[in-house]
Amino acid sequence: MTVSDTHVDAFAKQGAVYLPGLFANWVDVIDAGIARNMAEPSEFGAENVEEGGAGSFFDDYCNWQRIPEFEQVIRESGIRDTAAALMRSERVQLFHDHVLVKEPGTPKATPWHSDSPYYFVSGMQNVSFWIPIDAVRDATLRLISGSHLWNKDVLPTRWLSEADFYPAADEYLPVPDPDADPDAFRVLEWPMEPGDAVAFNYRSVHGARGNYARTRRRALSLRFVGDDARFVQRSGPTSPPFHGHDMKTGDPLRDDWFPFI
Repeated sequence: MTVSDTHVDAFAKQGAVYLPGLFANWVDVIDAGIARNMAEPSEFGAENVEEGGAGSFFDDYCNWQRIPEFEQVIRESGIRDTAAALMRSERVQLFHDHVLVKEPGTPKATPWHSDSPYYFVSGMQNVSFWIPIDAVRDATLRLISGSHLWNKDVLPTRWLSEADFYPAADEYLPVPDPDADPDAFRVLEWPMEPGDAVAFNYRSVHGARGNYARTRRRALSLRFVGDDARFVQRSGPTSPPFHGHDMKTGDPLRDDWFPFI
C-alpha cells in the first residue's frame, strides 16, 4: 500500500495509524523468522508461563543480525520509505526488532505503558510497526489517541511484578486505566489480518488484552528512529540494554550498531 498524507497526518495527531496489508507479501517470511527465533532464543528471550499453566507469553528482541528472515524484511520490504514518510524524516535508522507471541488461552493482559521511558532514545521522530501474522480481534493492539503528546511519559513498570521500573516515580504520569474511565480517553484498536500493521510513536500509551482465542497471537515489531534521535541517559537500566555502547547524552545513535537503512 502507499502511505498517504492522510496517514502521515493521522500518525502525527493520534500517535498511531492502521496500515492494512502493509506486510501482506511478507507473512511467510516473518512466520519462518519467528519460528526460528522461538527455537533459538537469544539471551533476552523469555517464555512467561501463566500461574496455573493457563497459557504463556514469549518475547525476544535484537535478533535481526542472526535471524536472516528479519533482516530480509527490514532491508527488502520497503519499510524504510513508510517509516521516513510517517516520521517526516530524511533518514531512517534501525533501532531493534521484537517478537511477541501470546499462546491460546493466555489471560494475562499486556499492561498499559509507553515504550519511550524504557529506551535510551530521545526525539519525536520514531516509529514502531506492530505486525501480526495471525488474525487478531480481542487481543489486538490498543492505543490511547494523542498520548504521545502528553507532557510526561507514563510510569514504566515491570510487567510481571508491576513494580516501578525506575525509582523516580514522581517524574512520570500514573498508569491510566481507559477501561475504568472510558470517557477520559479515546482508545484506538483495529481487528487485524495477517500482514496488517499498526505504526505508532514510542511515546504512545498502549496495551493489549489477554489472548482468549483458540489461536496463537504472533507478532513482529520493527522499531526505527529518525533525524532527531539522540542518546539519553536514564535513571536505571534500559530495555533493551545494549551493553558497552559508549554513547553519551546528546550523541547520535552509533550507526555501526543501529544502521541507516
